[in-house]
Amino acid sequence: MNEELTGRLRAAAEAHQPDRARILARVERGMSGAAVRHRESSGARPWPRIALASLAAAGTLAVGGFAVAAIVQSPPVRPDVPATPAAPSAPSAPSGTPRPTPSTTSAPATGRPTTPDRSSPTGPSPSASGATGSARPGNAHVQDGPLSSAGSLGTNSNSFWAQSNITLKSTQPLTALTVELRITQTGGVQSTGSWRTLPAEDFTLTVQNEGGAVVYRWILKPGRTVPAGQHVFAGQYNHAAGAREVEHDGYRVDADGPRGALSVWGGFTPAR
Repeated sequence: MNEELTGRLRAAAEAHQPDRARILARVERGMSGAAVRHRESSGARPWPRIALASLAAAGTLAVGGFAVAAIVQSPPVRPDVPATPAAPSAPSAPSGTPRPTPSTTSAPATGRPTTPDRSSPTGPSPSASGATGSARPGNAHVQDGPLSSAGSLGTNSNSFWAQSNITLKSTQPLTALTVELRITQTGGVQSTGSWRTLPAEDFTLTVQNEGGAVVYRWILKPGRTVPAGQHVFAGQYNHAAGAREVEHDGYRVDADGPRGALSVWGGFTPAR
C-alpha cells in the first residue's frame, strides 16, 4: 500500500458519517413489511427475520467503525525513514589540532648511583667540589689532612687489557671508607676483576655500568677499621685495541678519621 492510497483511505475514513436516519428507516420499513406479511400469513411469526435484519445492521455499523478506527489509528509506513536513527558519531579532531603525548622526564646523569648508599651511616658525604667521577688530573685533590692518594695505570697493562691502581696513604686509622674507581666506556670496556691489599671480608664490592662508565666501588663494612699505612685498590678490565686513554678515567675516596670527614680525588698517570 503506497502513501497516496493510504492518505485517501485515511481521508475517507475521517469523513465517513453513518446515516443513522437511513438505517432506522430501513429497519422501520422492514418492520412494517413484516407486519403486513404477518397479517397475510397464516400465523407465522416474523420476529426471527426482524432480529436478523437488526443484527445485520448492527454488524454493518460495527465493521464500518472498526475499519475507520484501524485506518485512523495505524500510522502510515514510510519506507524512506529508518526505524531506528543512527547514533551520531563523535566529531573527529581537526588535523591541525595537536594531540597530547605522554611526557617522559629522565633524571640527569650524575656520578653518584641512584640506589641508597650502603656505607656506614657515620660515613662522610662527598663535598660539592669533588663530585664522584668528575675529577680529572687537571682538577685533582689528592691530599686532605692525614689522607693522600695517587692514581696510575698498572705496568702490566697492554693494548687489550689494563689495570688502574688507586694508592692511599693515611697517617691515622679510618673508621669509614668508600673508594670509587670510574673507567670511562671508550669502547669494549668490560670488567675482568679487581683486588685490594686490605682484607676482602672488610669491604662490600660492587661493579656497575653507570653514566657511560664501569664503576668499581669498595665500601668499608660497619664496625671495621682501616689501619694507618699504605693501601692499594685496583680494577682490571678489557678495552678496545690500543693504549688505554687514562685521561678519561677518575677516582674518588671518602673517609672518616679522628679529625672528621676526609675526601680526595683525581685521575691516572700512564704506565712508565
